[in-house]
Amino acid sequence: MTEPCDLPARTARALIGRRQLSPRELLESCLARIEAVNPAVNAFVALDVEGARAAAQAAEAAVMRGEALGALHGLPIGVKDLEETAGLRTTFGSPIFANHVPKQDYLTVARLRAAGAIILGKTNTPEFGLGANTRNRVYGATGNPFNPALSAAGSSGGSAAALACHMVPLCTGSDMGGSLRNPASFCGIIGMRPGAGIIAAPHRAHGWSHLSSYGPMGREVADVALMLSVMAGEDGRDPISRPLSAPVEPLPPIDLASLRLAFTEDFGQAPSEAAIRAALRARAAALAPMFARAVAAHPDCTGGDAAFQVLRAVGVISAHDAKVRERPADCGPNVIANVEEARGYTLGDVAAAQAAQQRLYLSFQQFFAEHDVLIAPTVGISPRPWRELFPAEVDGRPMQSYIHWLAMVYYVTLSGHPALSLPMGLDANGMPFGLQIIGPRGGDALVLRVAAAIEAAFVGDAEFGRPLPDLGALRQSAPLREAEGFLGFA
Repeated sequence: MTEPCDLPARTARALIGRRQLSPRELLESCLARIEAVNPAVNAFVALDVEGARAAAQAAEAAVMRGEALGALHGLPIGVKDLEETAGLRTTFGSPIFANHVPKQDYLTVARLRAAGAIILGKTNTPEFGLGANTRNRVYGATGNPFNPALSAAGSSGGSAAALACHMVPLCTGSDMGGSLRNPASFCGIIGMRPGAGIIAAPHRAHGWSHLSSYGPMGREVADVALMLSVMAGEDGRDPISRPLSAPVEPLPPIDLASLRLAFTEDFGQAPSEAAIRAALRARAAALAPMFARAVAAHPDCTGGDAAFQVLRAVGVISAHDAKVRERPADCGPNVIANVEEARGYTLGDVAAAQAAQQRLYLSFQQFFAEHDVLIAPTVGISPRPWRELFPAEVDGRPMQSYIHWLAMVYYVTLSGHPALSLPMGLDANGMPFGLQIIGPRGGDALVLRVAAAIEAAFVGDAEFGRPLPDLGALRQSAPLREAEGFLGFA
């Protein structure tokens, strides 16, 4: 990988600022990579080539005039198809919005554009983000760059696949039940869910709930930190928005030997395959000598499964009940099943879920009084075929619900703590393994600094370094759209 599109975001931005890389050259390299490998994985689903070329030309002119440049000046990015983009189709993966062209950018997109980023196109997502397998009836499925027959996870699967193939240096994601951490793990890139309120979301219907969060996705930790520095910030329309507790750009180094590490295979109860637990143990053993102390420990997550199931359903029924009632033929199976489930809960169920969430939150606070950082697998399973809408079992254990297999990430969601998925080699099936790094409340900078130190310790390492897909094989692969069941849910 030696093309401009293969450059890390920070490197490309520095070269642009020094007039050693043209924004137009970088954009054309990204477009060439998309043309070559996107058919194999279906990561980008809508492109604004004309608009991006005009923006790149303007960005280059600004460089040549010696103007002050934004933090992301001249960098092409992908935007998840849940975030509205002015003048560029935003479908939310739903036939209901198949022809929806917004008139203005969503706040996160506006902040990125204001920092000089070039909005190249939209990345695929499951319908309304309701699913950890990226499939919909508008654009079809997204395949994993390491094996297009397998899932890229979701709901930020398009962004993760695009980054793994170096189509662009940065992409946006969003996360509730691990929607950017899971795809980052499956595709071998980095995705960060910031702490509650760090990235303002003024259009969130339930403004006091922190379950849903936007976040940055990239190929290197420093790139993710750079992107977070642009996306983060308060907004008075979001009642829980708050500033970062510490700067993340530039990202200061950290001495891991000063920190107390805890590690867990499964939080004591999350579904996980034996191979994933073994992979975590191997990585914990490699990391332990770098820290002041390393012990097996985890917060008490008792009641977390039911709490997340119910509280997630509150948001689902608020957003989608009318769609299922009025346009059921245009709603997919996940949306319908989620709404029907939500209709069955009572006010007592919601009250119990909120109480359980508070208990879990306090458990996390107590835990981080004794430990500085916690690591766990990001996902409890290795990637499975994208035709499987969701896992019904994990190592022979039946799942309580279609999202139960995501417990490893949604416990952290309930707590509101920052977490990042860092690629650390391959699992026993030859697929990327994501290490979830979790920090204390307000510890966004700490999580990034720890991740950067681990990344640096294993850069280029054959066993634990970031894996790369075979782009040559992807270029030769049949287009994913030709696969049986590609469009829809059959």
